Amino acid sequence: MALTIDLGVAELAATRVAISPLSETVECLRQLGGRERQPSALPWLRWAEEELARVPLALPWTWPLIVSDRPNWPEFLVPAPRGSGPSIEDDLAALRRTTARQVRRSLGRVFGAEPSGTTAELPARPAAGLKAIAGELREAHERLIAPHWPRIRAVLDADVAHRARALATGGAAKLFDGLHPDLRWRDGELLLTGDRPVNRGPGGLVLIPVVLGPPHVMVKRNTSTQTTVRYPARGRGALWTAGTRPPPGGTVRLLGRARAGLLEALRSPATTTELARALGVTPSAVSQHLAVLRENGLVERERSGRRVLYLTTALGTSLLDD
Repeated sequence: MALTIDLGVAELAATRVAISPLSETVECLRQLGGRERQPSALPWLRWAEEELARVPLALPWTWPLIVSDRPNWPEFLVPAPRGSGPSIEDDLAALRRTTARQVRRSLGRVFGAEPSGTTAELPARPAAGLKAIAGELREAHERLIAPHWPRIRAVLDADVAHRARALATGGAAKLFDGLHPDLRWRDGELLLTGDRPVNRGPGGLVLIPVVLGPPHVMVKRNTSTQTTVRYPARGRGALWTAGTRPPPGGTVRLLGRARAGLLEALRSPATTTELARALGVTPSAVSQHLAVLRENGLVERERSGRRVLYLTTALGTSLLDD
């Protein structure tokens, strides 16, 4: 039996794609806690563990909520973003708006009637607890996510632009079917492998690409905001390795070292300026090489607001992997 989310016309019309810095922060802490560690994120994980060994991070309120013997964690830690690309402060403000009743109900669903430690203090002091949690998550973001945020944001922006194009060309069916192999849109219902009932929140869904999360789709059964569907971001697998290894010799002989290097670097999305800085060449030289690669179908570009992101196509990836 599949997990089913009913979507009427109004809810479908209100469904949107958004980025959540707070989602990445929570998932990075879960990775550090040994929850669903991903091989593609091991370079980041090694860096983060070295950073925390140098200067530890105190999370007395947040850590017991995220890393416990329970299979889930309180949904209010990642509220639905209000805009398409909020800041961490926007996300934390939404977290602090969680009502006392919503905090208690969410904790009860995860920890039952007898939570312990600071988890037991939170129902009695929800406002103070949420303020403390927000402060801890802000510091975690600044320490562990912010140094890498431009690269993470590039992957997320490219994914959002890709989903917008899918919706424009193929409607809801193409948008949802392209999110993950386990997810399907059929006859007004969003179906996901599993058998959990979903109590959909008000309004449409908020689709959130995630870089540091697990390889499966994440949908909360209950929510105090709009229902979020968090899914693996397109192109995230190469984020920590793109540009760190030389392109294959055959690709170099075919394209030349500069263009082959660009193709390898663009396994993870980047702008012309970011590529020029990473490769130590001028932006104009990067633009000229990108034009040739695009003409031959080896890279594509996605516009996200004022930014233009480039990414290796399936054809380009096959050339690198041969």
